[in-house]
Amino acid sequence: MVRKAVGQVSLVEALLPAAFGSNQRLERIRAQVDWAPIEALLQPMRRASTGRPAYPPLVQLKALLLQQWYRLSDRDLEEAIADRLSFRRFCGLGLEEVVPDATTLSRFRIDLAEAGLAEAVFAALNARLEQRGLMIKAGTMIDATLVEADVKRPPMHAGEVSERDPAAGFTRRGQRSFFGYKAHLAVDQGSDLIRKAILTSADIGESIAADALICGDERAVLADKAYESMERRDALAEIDITDRIMHRRQAGKRQPSWHKWMNVAIMPLRGQIEKLFGTMKRRYLYRRVRYRGLVRNRCQLWLLCMAMNLRRADQITS
Repeated sequence: MVRKAVGQVSLVEALLPAAFGSNQRLERIRAQVDWAPIEALLQPMRRASTGRPAYPPLVQLKALLLQQWYRLSDRDLEEAIADRLSFRRFCGLGLEEVVPDATTLSRFRIDLAEAGLAEAVFAALNARLEQRGLMIKAGTMIDATLVEADVKRPPMHAGEVSERDPAAGFTRRGQRSFFGYKAHLAVDQGSDLIRKAILTSADIGESIAADALICGDERAVLADKAYESMERRDALAEIDITDRIMHRRQAGKRQPSWHKWMNVAIMPLRGQIEKLFGTMKRRYLYRRVRYRGLVRNRCQLWLLCMAMNLRRADQITS
């Protein structure tokens, strides 16, 4: 397959002032990651092509990260990269090089989702942050948040499966029904870096996904009452992880005083994850998924988590 040679400095760029079109935050983020292992992971993304030369997968991945940070559509992303020198530099595109168009970027994201590589790239980025000592591992906060489907919810009398997005499901939030997905996160206490992310239908209970969110190297696990089970408490004890899961009152039984004390102590600690969910929904507009089906929406969640972790790592180290 023909590959585009990108990143070569043109004569025009060489004549520009050093600070022209610079974005210090993007420059710091670009410099704080060893992108070579990520590029190696993306090598299966090389697609056979008999037409125009293909863009390197790493260039397109960086473009999708810009899309998360700046909340851009595919068309707006294409225009922004073409217009902003700082975006070109972050992606590794020279000033005189043609940028990937919206269709190319959309196709790459679909291929990334279907190849199942987004989670591996997310894990590789986290490994780099861990090597730099940014993962504290004093505790892992686990929780979930609801995200609306990108399709109109089906009428209840027509059943609970949408023909347009069968993977989305119904659940209840208080007295209201909700249709969509549920994002389950494991967040490093202290650094607020996302360690694991799982997307399920909204009807999947928090406790079902909980064990897959436990990393195994943290000193404690913090969670609300929805995650309580004796099996989980025993499993944490066996691997020497401190149990900081809030206690539920058993039906027909009086709740011991120490349970109440523990809940009061745990609540503000595990509650820090709610701020992260607020950031996802307000700053990154993650109130509604962008696509249909679990495969593409899981890829979207991992891309979002990568973007948030890179931004958070920059905040920690700046």
